[in-house]
Amino acid sequence: MKAAYYQARRELDVREAPDPEPGPNEILVRVAACGICGTDQHIYEGDFFPSYPLIGGHELAGEIVALGPQKFPTALREGDRVAVDPSLFCGQCFFCQRAQGNHCLNWNAIGVTRDGGFAEYVVAPTANVYPVGDMDLELAAFIEPISCVVYGLQRLRIPVGANAVIYGAGPIGLLMLQLVRHGGASTVAVVDLKEEKLKLAESLGANDAVPAGAGADDALREISPLGFDVVVDCTGVPAVVEHMFVHVRRNGKLLFFGVNPPDARIPVSPYDVYQKDLEIYGSFALRYTFHDAFALLESGAVDVKPLLSDRFPIERFPEALALAGSGDAFKVQIQPE
Repeated sequence: MKAAYYQARRELDVREAPDPEPGPNEILVRVAACGICGTDQHIYEGDFFPSYPLIGGHELAGEIVALGPQKFPTALREGDRVAVDPSLFCGQCFFCQRAQGNHCLNWNAIGVTRDGGFAEYVVAPTANVYPVGDMDLELAAFIEPISCVVYGLQRLRIPVGANAVIYGAGPIGLLMLQLVRHGGASTVAVVDLKEEKLKLAESLGANDAVPAGAGADDALREISPLGFDVVVDCTGVPAVVEHMFVHVRRNGKLLFFGVNPPDARIPVSPYDVYQKDLEIYGSFALRYTFHDAFALLESGAVDVKPLLSDRFPIERFPEALALAGSGDAFKVQIQPE
């Protein structure tokens, strides 16, 4: 099969690789679409504890072509169209026994610590494979990022009628926008540097689209003079995360959703957190939220079609990764041919 490898830090290689075979309680999936996300950029840069060489890709959907020996009965069959949850939990450690699998002490993930979907075929545990019926597979590949947003919002618990501001109108920010609106917010403002992203945010339900830069603070104060009940970062830029505190209302909530560099640090005023009754949330990956994400996508509560901007074959993976990291595209997918 053809596969795109992270060969080493900042070194890519697209080459032939042996076709994988499913082992016990595993399934072999022919990949139809696999999205590129910020985590893939971090792996390229050597973050996220990668073990090279590695086939990346964790936002994937495809078709079952083979099943390994199954210990338990499964309704899955060859030919089924499926999405794959990349999260691999041991099920036995302290955090798994508390139903906190995303903090598993033996955490792994398809496309992050073991070979993933930037290839023609991928092997996944049967428990991680979800049927999607006749859903378009390039759309089904969005189930994983939607699942991450669902988990973040489960933690955040948006008050009904709250007003919100989201920093970043990339694919994740635009998914966050739609689900924040769907989750009970009265109004949502979006801040971004790119005019075309702000226009898309407006078309997807943003009440206000604010260009980032010198005038952004004044614009946000005009929208909500006392600040916002909910402030979400989807940029992963430390300076933006630090600035979130400027616009959070007293008794407000902040969600750190974007992936910041592991060594990044920001100053925070403990007094402000105390005196303003602030609630600060983190959100790492996902936790059994695939069914919820599929339901939101299937029902039309989330529209991902406008977010898919570019499709590349595996052979052009380096070009695709560069485009995805440039900020000049929305969602870029690898679609093996």
